[in-house]
Amino acid sequence: MNEPVTKVLGDSADAMPPPPRAGKWDIAKRELRKAPWSAKFGLLVIALYVLAALFAPFLTPFGESEIVGESFMPWDATFILGTDNLGRDMLTRLLYGARNTVGIAFITTCVAFLIGGTGGMLAAILGGWTDQVLSRVVDVLMAIPQLIFALLLLTIFGTSIPVLIVIIAVLDSTRVFRLTRAVSQNVVVTDFVESARLRGESLGWISFREVLPNILPPLVAEFGLRFCFVFLLIAGLSFLGLGLQPPTADWGSMVRDNATLITYGDITPLLPAGAIALLTVGVNFVVDWFLHKTSGLRDGK
Repeated sequence: MNEPVTKVLGDSADAMPPPPRAGKWDIAKRELRKAPWSAKFGLLVIALYVLAALFAPFLTPFGESEIVGESFMPWDATFILGTDNLGRDMLTRLLYGARNTVGIAFITTCVAFLIGGTGGMLAAILGGWTDQVLSRVVDVLMAIPQLIFALLLLTIFGTSIPVLIVIIAVLDSTRVFRLTRAVSQNVVVTDFVESARLRGESLGWISFREVLPNILPPLVAEFGLRFCFVFLLIAGLSFLGLGLQPPTADWGSMVRDNATLITYGDITPLLPAGAIALLTVGVNFVVDWFLHKTSGLRDGK
């Protein structure tokens, strides 16, 4: 009597398809919908800046260094944001400044994390004299104020873009080294790392397959903060005349070149400064949200 029922139930169970798994894109959309307004605002700001950097040549009516009018022309239909001290279109310079300032800051931050992150993991995994040598070198570099050290090195080696990237990346990698070393030391003493060592795994395997995946959340958050600091440092160096050199569009130098307009009540010099501040706020909003998500804390009701 029970056989037909069992058979029917078995057939119906076999006929039911397994529930579909949520893909990474679906998970990302769900997390984005649950994100606070500040994180959504930050992501929107970052997206707009990336679009401006990528499509600057197509969004601007003039060339990056093209002189199209007289100096300090007011805002009108032709020059929406007026012209600068040499008669170049301010809107064009702002959009190209996003490509130059933000792009170079992103590359510099990536190089800094490559240097500091690799050194920090090696110091934590190897320990001994490797840790002591790397840590003491970092201590010496951090003992000198970063801006003063950068000004000195740029004065000696020049202000070309490759030199600027290398100098700032090396100086900023010291902060990345300290964080990476600190979080890696909590991982290298765990059982799975000890098991990998006993299996005879290579240093590269232990670094990038065992340690790195377990320290990614704080490093990703630190990447956003480091990007802001590097971005502001490059803008500050350009304002002082030792960052990106003319005729390359850069927000820091744009503030310096048009600062005289402030005495006449013109807000044009504040536009590149506002662009710097807006991106910094947007990135920090996203970093705060990411830190909250990775900390395991629940959203408040």
